[in-house]
Formats: sequence, structure tokens, C-alpha cells
Amino acid sequence: MSGWWKSLQVGFTFIGTVVGAGFASGKEVMQFFTRFGQWSPLLILCATLFFVWIGSKIMLLAAEMKAASYEDLNKHLFGDKIGRGVSLVMLFVLLAVNAVMLAGAGSIFSEHLNLSYQSGLLITMFACFVLLRKGISAIMTINTLVVPIMILFTAILVFDTLGSPGHGRWMSFETDASLWAAGLSPFLYAAFNLSMAQAVLVPLGSSIGDPRVLRRGAWLGGIGIGLLLFAGHVTLAARMPGVERFDIPMAGIAREFGAWIHWIYVLLIFSEIFTTLVADIFGLTVQLQERMRIPRSILTAGLLIVCFGVGQFGFGPLLSTLYPLFGMLSLGWLFLMGRDRALGNGSPPAAPPTP
Repeated sequence: MSGWWKSLQVGFTFIGTVVGAGFASGKEVMQFFTRFGQWSPLLILCATLFFVWIGSKIMLLAAEMKAASYEDLNKHLFGDKIGRGVSLVMLFVLLAVNAVMLAGAGSIFSEHLNLSYQSGLLITMFACFVLLRKGISAIMTINTLVVPIMILFTAILVFDTLGSPGHGRWMSFETDASLWAAGLSPFLYAAFNLSMAQAVLVPLGSSIGDPRVLRRGAWLGGIGIGLLLFAGHVTLAARMPGVERFDIPMAGIAREFGAWIHWIYVLLIFSEIFTTLVADIFGLTVQLQERMRIPRSILTAGLLIVCFGVGQFGFGPLLSTLYPLFGMLSLGWLFLMGRDRALGNGSPPAAPPTP
């Protein structure tokens, strides 16, 4: 049972790292899946297979190589020289994405809690710094708490949707979006999220080391991500096209349930931003420790200060500029992960072993 509990923690950490604020807001589900109408369930299934397959390979490779950080994985994929360059690019991009997360936390404080934007940044930075002093175990613990809340909230919305007149629209909703864009969508979504998630999946796989635990965790996490994507799609599709007018679609839906559900939603958005920020700052700190002989706490504080500076540009401008660019850059990385032969024949992982 201890092995299964650890696998569940791995799965929750996988889900919490991938399914961040973009999912909780409904924006990512709308952009990558729901807008493609009746094709969406197939696209979600495709993305789910990638999460199980590539997520498993990342963690198993990290365990096999005893990789200290994602740079070790990139050196394996691209070679020593190019791998260093790719890791350096990823360091700056991940740092920018963390600035987006921190800016999002500041926006929540200013828009929903009647506190200043700067107060939101500083409070979030302090909480992140304190938590990261406990290492990878703290990341697993916080995701074990946050992810079930997210699942519960999503389940409430889905059950309400199943009783609405438009509950079956996810099967019949038509779209004029191009088939080419639909076919590319799950690759972009998986590439973007998995390349970011390796910052925590690599040290997670290396620290646990047990292939059985990691395989089960990859299956639990990957399937969990797929089910959450599908649940979000069903909820959004039932309210199309009206829900498209909202910048944060799930917020518009949450208001249908009254004030207390709205506050749960606000807490959920902040929690997802916070877990993503904590996981990525941890991965970047581990990465920089390989390059610099500086204490971890000083590196963590330095990264948070840089994010604070970049976060002054605001959540919206940073999100719209950086995310699409990183998605395109990540496609090559996803291709190399898929064709890597270090774990047997490069095929998707076998079913999780029985205890």
C-alpha cells in the first residue's frame, strides 16, 4: 500500500504540475480542445496518451540516469553541447513562465481580495520561499492537497452540466475550425505542458527511483489529466457559444452557483498558480545549482526576485506573448522524447504492474 500511496502522490504531482491556472480558468481547454467541436474528445484522448507515454519516459529516464536536473535529460536527447544550449533557453523561458504565474497571483489578490497587486506578488513569493525550503517532498504534499480540491470542483460543474439542456453538445457541437489546426492542437498542448513539467518530473523520477511506482504514477497522472480535460470540455461545450465571451470561461460558469462556489473557484485558481510556481522554481533552482556553487535558498530567493521584476508587466501581456512561442519551441523536444530508445523500443509504457 505504501507503494501505491507514493504512486498516487506522483500522479497528483504530475497533474498539479501540468493542469495549472490555464486549465482552472477554462482558457486552455477552450483554446486547444472545445473550439474544435465534435473532434474534441478524440483530441483529448490523443493528448492523454502523450501525457502517459512521455510523462512515464521522462521519470523513468531520470531514474535510470540518476539525473539531477532537466539539463541532464536534454544532454541525453540533444548531445552535450546542444543540450546545454537547449537547457539555457528553457531556463529563461521557464523563468518567464514563472513570472506569468506570479503575475497571475497578483491579479487574483487585486481583483478578488481587495488587496494591491504588489501585495499579492510579495505574499505569494514569501509562501513559495518558505515551502521550497522543504524540497521535493513539500511539492508532493501540496499537490496531494490541492489536486483533489480541483477534481471535486470540476466534478460539481460536470454533474450540474449533465442536468442541463445542453449536456450532450460535446458529442454534436459543430465547428468551422480547420482540420489541420485541430490535428496539431493535442501535440502543441502536450509539448508545451510536458516540456515545462520536466523541471519537476526529472528530479521527482530521480528521487523516487522505483520504476513500478513511477509507471503507476504516470498512468494515474496522465489519465487524471485526460479526465479533467474531458470534464472541462463537457462543461464548456454545453454553454457554447455564449461562454466564449468570457476571458475566464470557468468563472462565468462558477457564478451560476452563487458566491460560495465563486470563492472556491478563486481559491482554486490561486492554488493552481501557486503549485505550478513552486514546482517550476524548484526545478530551476536544481538546474542552477549544477552551474553555480550557491546555496539553494539564495538561488530560490534570486529567482523569485527576478520573477517579481518581470511580473511588473502584468499577467495578460506576458501570457499572450510567451505561451504560444514556447508551445512551438517545445514540438522538437516532444519529437525527440518520443523517438528516444533508451527505454526499450520507444513504445508507450506497458500497463502498470499489479502490486
